[in-house]
Amino acid sequence: MSTNKKELAVAALRNGTVIDRIPSSALFQAVRLLGLEKSNRHVTIGNNLHSGKLGTKGIIKIADTEFPEAVLNRIALIAPCAVVNTIRDFEVVDKRPVKLPATLTGIVKCGNPKCISNNEPMTTKFEVIDNDPVTIRCHYCNHAVAGKDAQIL
Repeated sequence: MSTNKKELAVAALRNGTVIDRIPSSALFQAVRLLGLEKSNRHVTIGNNLHSGKLGTKGIIKIADTEFPEAVLNRIALIAPCAVVNTIRDFEVVDKRPVKLPATLTGIVKCGNPKCISNNEPMTTKFEVIDNDPVTIRCHYCNHAVAGKDAQIL
């Protein structure tokens, strides 16, 4: 065993996705959004890691998996500063921030109990009204909520 204390405790990914700069408080919500609790791939989750920008952060590494942009952008609702790295043959081939789409369809449950989306069989729809901090508004009843407080389906 090496005595170099700066050595990585987790093996590097040959191929896959790394999602970095997730606020520690949102990490496990991001895991749920990505459906990783059901994944049969190697998944590494790090929480409360030191971050110069966030204080502490979370990171998710998923082997042999690349997510569609629409799935990754859901992370922007709870972690707008997250960065997605695509890894191929141990090299970062793409590094990009998550982007919050202008409209969120079927992702968030309206917090207004009288909203039609809670009382009829229909897909929820929210518009982004602010990106910093993230604030969204229900298309049907105009109920607004902070992204970090949204009830994600």
